[in-house]
Amino acid sequence: MSVKVVTSDLEPLLNTFEEYLRELVRSDVEFIRLIEDDLVTAGGKRVRPQLAFLASRALGGVPYEMELALAVELLHSTTLLHDDLVDDAETRRGHVAAFRKYGNAVSVLAGDYLLSRLLYLLSITGRMELVYMFSEVARELAESEVLQFQIAALGDYSFEAYERIITGKTASLMRLACEGAAVLGNAPSEWRQALADFGLFYGQAFQMRDDYLDLMGTPETLGKPIGGDVREGKLTAITLRLLDIYPQETLEILHRRGADPEDIEILRKLAVAAGVDREVVQSIQGRIDRAVAALSALPPSPSREALEVLAKREASRLT
Repeated sequence: MSVKVVTSDLEPLLNTFEEYLRELVRSDVEFIRLIEDDLVTAGGKRVRPQLAFLASRALGGVPYEMELALAVELLHSTTLLHDDLVDDAETRRGHVAAFRKYGNAVSVLAGDYLLSRLLYLLSITGRMELVYMFSEVARELAESEVLQFQIAALGDYSFEAYERIITGKTASLMRLACEGAAVLGNAPSEWRQALADFGLFYGQAFQMRDDYLDLMGTPETLGKPIGGDVREGKLTAITLRLLDIYPQETLEILHRRGADPEDIEILRKLAVAAGVDREVVQSIQGRIDRAVAALSALPPSPSREALEVLAKREASRLT
């Protein structure tokens, strides 16, 4: 089964998702409407809704799968609005970042509006356990983002911190998309754990792959200049390993945030020379393997296979 097959099988459901999403975020306040048109209804990969739908179908279909898919995407979209402001980003999905067009206050409050719609969706499900799970993931998202800035400010680099960041900012929401389906379907505990583990390891691999490509990829494949994480002072697996092997050179570059024109290329060459690039690829593959292995607890089905395909895709996107 290919990624195209996975997407095509979900296409009718994702089309319905887009219709519901547009209706859900509709507002008669013009600035809110413009921001939501830019961010929420502008598309994107919709990875998190796909996870929710596939997890539901791997369990035979669960109640409120659409509400779950919409809720996880709204939480993701809210973090994008706020992250762009905090990161001082120029663009989002190829368009000017919302706060640059409408101002900081409007952008933040539009994020709050999305959160209000998320709460509405959770109320429809009537499942307090799901409300608790979303609140915990929202906490993880906020803490990991603040931790990322704290580390950039203090230079307190560690693999433990990096693990917490990639889990909190990315994997936690993907875990929620998968485990949430198990909660809504009252799935057996071993199936619920399988989906939670899959979402966790897949999400970690997803973020690690993004981090890897930010330094070892190309501007053409990324659609933006490489080395953005270094310039923003963000931790990655590659720079952490380079700190172990070439502490002086790497620390100097990190402290000046890759300000010299040759800094990014120096880090790339050091990573290749020490084999750190291959080491990180192997680490990403290890997370993918753990994600796929977790699914073995579920009954065989096309949807389980589709989840495996999504995870394995991360390995093929490391170039």
